[in-house]
Amino acid sequence: MYDQSKLAELIRFSGADAGATVIDVYPGAGDWTRLFSDVVGPEGRVYSFVPGEVAHFKNDPVGLMRTLAKEPGRENVEVISADLVALPPAARPADVLWMHLFYHDLHTALMQAKGATAADFNRTVYERLKPGGYYVIVDHATAAGEGTTNAQSLHRIDPATVRKEVEAAGFLLDAESTVLANKRDPHSNKVFDPSIKGETDRFAYRFLKP
Repeated sequence: MYDQSKLAELIRFSGADAGATVIDVYPGAGDWTRLFSDVVGPEGRVYSFVPGEVAHFKNDPVGLMRTLAKEPGRENVEVISADLVALPPAARPADVLWMHLFYHDLHTALMQAKGATAADFNRTVYERLKPGGYYVIVDHATAAGEGTTNAQSLHRIDPATVRKEVEAAGFLLDAESTVLANKRDPHSNKVFDPSIKGETDRFAYRFLKP
């Protein structure tokens, strides 16, 4: 995770606040689910969404989130799992859908194994958000002009490609944050390479559903 100042900036950037409904897509170890649970409070709701395409992983991502949801004070967390583009609708339209270091995976064989595409997913997100809701994407940047070429091999994606794909679903770019930018990143290494792990050049986009 990031230091406290960056965490605070990213939470602010997300637009989530007390009483909000947040969907955390592919929550991993649950760090963001916990943060959003604290932010939205007892009147809010956090849906920790584990795509069915990764539910079979050995670390049991669904089980991890169900354990998290049983922690004291996590009554506002609900775990859901389904195929990526079958993202179940929340009981009320979401205020925020959050994707942290995962959008590039929409362009990998694993996430497309059941026929899902980035275009399909972005349209589903549009349906799940309320008007005025935010679709927030944080991801590892690849070199400008590389598009999705390195999504599978390096786990990176061109920010311009993300913007083009998301806007095609009807969203408007509302804000961009450079809090995670790193100009020293050569963009040529896999994000897990020890030389750059945890320090990749990352972009953050906040899209608005009109």
